[in-house]
Amino acid sequence: MTILTRYIAATYLRIFGLCLASFIAIYLVIDFLEKIGRFLRYQPNWVDIIQFFLFKIPEIVTQVIPLAVLMATLLTLGMLSRNSEIIAMRSCGVSLGKISAPILAIACTASLFVIVTNELVLPETYRQMRHIEQVLIRKKSSNTFFRQNNIWHKDNNAILMARVFDPAHQTLKGITLWNFSKGMTPVRRTDAEQGSWDGRQWTLWKVVVRDIQHEGVATTSQADSMPVNLNLQVEDLKVVDKYADNMGFLRLREYIRKLEKGGYETTRYEAQMHAKISLPFASLIMAFLGIPFALRSGRSSGIALGIAISIGIGFAYFIINAILVSFGQTGVLPPLVSAWAANVIAALSGIWLAMTLNR
Repeated sequence: MTILTRYIAATYLRIFGLCLASFIAIYLVIDFLEKIGRFLRYQPNWVDIIQFFLFKIPEIVTQVIPLAVLMATLLTLGMLSRNSEIIAMRSCGVSLGKISAPILAIACTASLFVIVTNELVLPETYRQMRHIEQVLIRKKSSNTFFRQNNIWHKDNNAILMARVFDPAHQTLKGITLWNFSKGMTPVRRTDAEQGSWDGRQWTLWKVVVRDIQHEGVATTSQADSMPVNLNLQVEDLKVVDKYADNMGFLRLREYIRKLEKGGYETTRYEAQMHAKISLPFASLIMAFLGIPFALRSGRSSGIALGIAISIGIGFAYFIINAILVSFGQTGVLPPLVSAWAANVIAALSGIWLAMTLNR
């Protein structure tokens, strides 16, 4: 590593660290102000609130790293241009590629860091956050939970297991409902293809009911539909569905394979799975897109302009990406295409800017 490479990398890392810390602080303040009013209704322990936001930090870091990379890229190159250091490097025969290489290397490292964090850290921190919010702060019992890639719900004398929850249609699919006697002896098993919520109660469809006695199954009956009384709200299942968003790539892929074996629709989760890989590379894309922007501005670029451009580009990218991924979840686009389309569009824009750059 040359002295010039170390100098550019050190300058970039200092500004990147400042940008990242600023974004984390702003995010935490906004999130705190948004949630604290709801939390205080339950008179929680302040230690639990502090722990909740501490466990929130890894998720915040993975979300704001691309914006921090973009802003640091624009500010670093803008500062070097304003101090005529870019001109000095070019006069000594240093190519724009060599000037950009340390920034791209750091951005690539940031992308890999986000992938590893999404896979190993976020599932556990999200589980801790949900436990703190639902059990310690809101004082709810953790009856509904997501374990071993299935949804489980414990009622007074019943346990429900479902393969998947479809939030668009508010339905559970692949349902098994066990009813127990007071001694926790199973007395009935009910299997249904799906269950729907009408706003007041759950209705099971294509039902098979097996009444159980000590010696085994006593009677079996079938029904097209059957209402059931469960203390289970759709809002609780939306939390479970959100937990699927925080699963790692490998675990989500395993979940999709399990659903496919059961014959269930997996398009929604396939788009999320591909986004687990494509979205972390937003950091590299942001650097690739920010370099020609900064060099095009030259010595006229300032801190205010760099911040404005980075925020504008970052929000445009994330809005386009969210729209395209939603198209993949609904089947309008293939899941793989929807997950990577925003990255391809941004990369092509960066290539065009680099090709039209006055060298």
